[in-house]
This record gives sequence, structure tokens and C-alpha cells, in this order.
Amino acid sequence: MTVHQLPADVAAFTAWLGGLAGRLDPDAGWYGVFLTRDPQGMRACFDGTDILPWDVVESLLHDLAEPPDGPGAARGRALHEAASAAHDRAPGRAAALKERRELMRHEARYAETRIRELGASPHLADELAWARDDLTRARAREAELTARLARLAAAPPASRPAGAAAPPDPPPRRRPRGARYAWLDAPEPDPAPEPPPDLPPAPAAAPRGARFAARPAAPATPPRGARFPVPPPDPAPAPPAPSAATAEQAVRAAGNAVHALRRLRAQGRSGEAHALLCQALAGPPAWLSALAAELHAAGLGADWATLLWEAASLPPARLAAVAGALADAGRPYDCDRLLRQGVARPVEELAGACAALHAEGHHAEAQALLTAFLRARTPEEAAHLAATDPTALGPALLAAARTVSPACERDLVHALRVSGRG
Repeated sequence: MTVHQLPADVAAFTAWLGGLAGRLDPDAGWYGVFLTRDPQGMRACFDGTDILPWDVVESLLHDLAEPPDGPGAARGRALHEAASAAHDRAPGRAAALKERRELMRHEARYAETRIRELGASPHLADELAWARDDLTRARAREAELTARLARLAAAPPASRPAGAAAPPDPPPRRRPRGARYAWLDAPEPDPAPEPPPDLPPAPAAAPRGARFAARPAAPATPPRGARFPVPPPDPAPAPPAPSAATAEQAVRAAGNAVHALRRLRAQGRSGEAHALLCQALAGPPAWLSALAAELHAAGLGADWATLLWEAASLPPARLAAVAGALADAGRPYDCDRLLRQGVARPVEELAGACAALHAEGHHAEAQALLTAFLRARTPEEAAHLAATDPTALGPALLAAARTVSPACERDLVHALRVSGRG
């Protein structure tokens, strides 16, 4: 039998975290939000499989009205740093930390862009406040990861506990991790419940868990220290449909889905609620706009964010179909967000998504996908992407690089030349 032995520092922090959670109301505050959105991910942290970022621990302390400079926070901070150091010494952690840090930098850049866009719109003050909170969280996460990497580089490799079998971590997967809480690898969601009437049947395998990617509906005033952004209100009209009957079916299916979600949430069956959201991705992409409208109207905007996060893991052709449907329905913000979250997948899949978008006439969306790719990935990876279809993707990537920055274009040209494709 394989024995998994936690390092002593990780066990100490896990015990402290468990004591903290014992004082919290699981149905209220940000702790309640975490448990609802990803119970498996929270369980992994309480089991010591992974370490919560410190800003999340701060949110739990905030639920208890613990001062950020008080003795409780100081004790937790010391335990958190020691646990992180022990956790990071395992094989493969450095690569994973670097990947997470790069994605946090990408999130910070996107938040800065959103702040500039929203700054001239006084009626979007609440959304602007959340974008600023989002930027603060991304920068804090980047700083924490940088410190952990620096500490790891200065420490000798740790020896394994006697008698313990600890296999090395697998290499980090290219899974969309651009969301604010994408730090955990959660297990598969619970099996899908019986679908309500008019809801499309579930796919053979539901997409993987959101890992804290969902964002709760924003209260009137963002809670101090929580920094959980929310998607903007949903002003978009219902999507054009081929027929009135199709539109009616989409609205009825969306209403049934929202009713079922509310019932499952009220019963504490969050895993089934998540699986129900995933089922919507198996239906007609044109129906998703109606579902978005129903979710926002019901105050379930966080569930729409979860659905977009899961959509980023769809096969290339399906991803393109969903992105195209959102663009056609007048939802450019959602389309852009989906494409940004999908750029972490393998380059071969991204090439397929671009080809599918072009085939459907969504040329602007294909270019937006390439632009997001250049902002998040390395020039060498861009050269690899160009090699999958040099005639089409080479010029398209160069055009996208020009819209990013002169430095981006210069780096891409160099990478193409080094790879023999320039």
C-alpha cells in the first residue's frame, strides 16, 4: 500500500486552516462561496494536497473580522510561508509555479485594460470597482509566486520522508488557467443529474471542474479584502434565432435550467449543479445566449462565468462554435473572455479552433484568439503555432503581433527566423 506522508510544515498549516474553518459559517461569507463553487478544490487544500494563496486565506480571516495585522493573521502567515516552502520543494513544482505566475501576469494586464475601458463610463462604477479588485488580487498572486520561486531557487532539494512513497508530479497541463482562482487541479465533478425538460442531454464526459473560476454575484459594495470580480450586468438582447419556435425552446430550456440550479443549490448539491451547467455546453450553441440572460436575471452571474470557464476546455470545433454564437448574439465581452481562457491549450488545438472560426466566417474572432495567444504565450510557442499552418497562421500571427506592440512583433519575427520559418 502506498503511503502519502505530508511534510510537517504542510500538516501544521492544514491543521491551522481546519481550525479556522471550524469557526466559519459554511453557508455565509466568502467561505460559503468557496465551498459552493468548488467543494473538491477546498477539500484538496484542507487535505494538504495544495496550498491556498494567501489572499484567499485573508478572505477567510475577513469573514471572522480578524484584523489583517493581528496575532491570528501573523500566526497563519508564518505557517502559510513554511507550508508553501515545503510544498514547493516537490519535483515539478517550479515549472507549475512559473506557469501560474505567467498567467497571473496575463490576468493583471487584462484587468488593467478593463480599468481603462471602464474609466470613462460612470454608470459602470460597480464593475470598475471589481476590475480594480481583480487587478489587486492578480498582482498579489504574482508577487507571492515570485517570492516562492525565489525561495525555491535558494533552497537545496528536500529529502523524502523515510518509508514514504511520493511519486513526482506530472508536468503541468495546458489547461485554461486564466481565471482568478485557477490554482487547483480538482477531480471530475459529480455525475450529472437527470436533465429537466428541454435541456439537451449530457455529453459522455463532463468538462473538468472550474477550480474556483466562478465569480459570485457582486454585492452592492465589494467586501473589503475579498477582491472577487464579477462579470458585468447582462444588457444584451436575446440572440437571433432561425425561427420563433427555436427561440421559444431556447428560452424554455434556459428557464428550466435556472429553476433546477436554484433547487440544487438550495439543497446543497453543488456538484450536481455544476454538472447541470456543463450539460448546456452539449446543446445548440445559439441557446447559450438565452441561458446567459436567464442566469444574470436570476442573480446567478457566477454560474455563467463557470460555464464560460468550462467552455474553454471544449474540443476546438465546439469552442469555435460557442465563441461564434456569442459573437453573433451581440455578446463580445463573453466571446473575448472565452477566447482568452482558451489560449492555454496545446497549439495544435488552437490551430484547429482558428480554422473552425474562419470556416464559420468569424474572422475577427479568430484574430482575437491569436492576439490573446500572443499576450499569454511565448514567441517560441507562437512560432510553433505558425508551423501548423504556415500559409494561414504565419501572416495572421504577424498581423496580430502588430496590434499588441512593436516588441511583440519584433520577438515573433525573431522566433520565426530562428525556427526557420521567418
